[in-house]
Parts: sequence; structure tokens; C-alpha cells
Amino acid sequence: MTNQEFSALVANYERLVYTVCYRLVQNETSAEDLTQETFLAAYTHRDSCPAGFEKQWLARIAANKAKDHLQSAYSRHTLLPGDESIPPGLSPPAEEQAVSNSETAAITEIIQNLREPYRQVCILHFLQERSPEETALCLGRPVKTVRTQISRGKLQIQEQWNRRSSNGSV
Repeated sequence: MTNQEFSALVANYERLVYTVCYRLVQNETSAEDLTQETFLAAYTHRDSCPAGFEKQWLARIAANKAKDHLQSAYSRHTLLPGDESIPPGLSPPAEEQAVSNSETAAITEIIQNLREPYRQVCILHFLQERSPEETALCLGRPVKTVRTQISRGKLQIQEQWNRRSSNGSV
């Protein structure tokens, strides 16, 4: 692919790439940055683009860049050891935090033990807090299918949670 052909590719699909990024990250500035990163990655690997599939190829690169961004510690605002950014009066009491952490760990374990196709869908939707549309895009499944799988997965999670609660495990 020549530089002129790549420039035409950018002109044709710039809006699509931005839209894919924006839909996933829900932030204009991040979407603009990810659009640039997408085209930079596409340029460096332009020879691996399958002929006739440029649109799909760019959309997949954009989705992967956005997913990487969402999984990064920076975008999640994760506190690192020694980071004193939470004012002392705003942190929750230790007891509440311990109970919350144990419940979160139990729910995470339940989700991790679900059978497919519900495990991946529930991890993306409930643990990574992605919308059904984002989850469908990540997994390459129709949105209606993902919504159904989220609903069924939620029922399975509730059943297992109730079973654990009645056994006194949580």
C-alpha cells in the first residue's frame, strides 16, 4: 500500500475509526487520541491489511486500541501504593470496605466459574462495566444475543449467590 493509498484510507475511514473509539471509551479527547493511535498502528502494519477488508481491519484495530485503553490502570484511575490522592475523611470505614471487598470477591468468583457463553459476557458487562453494545463489539456477537446472555448470566449469578448466602458462605 502506497502513502497515497493510505492517505485515501485515512480520509475515507477517519470518522468510522473515531466513532468506534468514542463508543467504547465515551470520551472525546481519548477517542481522538485513540483514532491517531489506530492510524499509526495501521500505517506501521499497512502491508498486512487484507485487500477489500480495509474497513473491517481498521474497525478491529480501533476496537483493540480502545479496549487496551479501557483496561489500562490510567483510564481506571487505579491508585498505586503510596498514592495519597484520597483525602482521609472520604475513605469508607474499614469494616464496610472489608465486607464490600469480600462480597465483590465472591461475585467475581461466581462470574469466573460461569460456563460459556455467559462467562465472557458477564466478565465484560459486570466486572469491566461495559455496555451490551461494547460487549457485543468486543466479542463479535449480535447485540440482541449479548443482551440475552447478560440476562441469563445474571439469573445464574443470582441463583449461585442465593445458594451461597443460604449456606452461610458469604
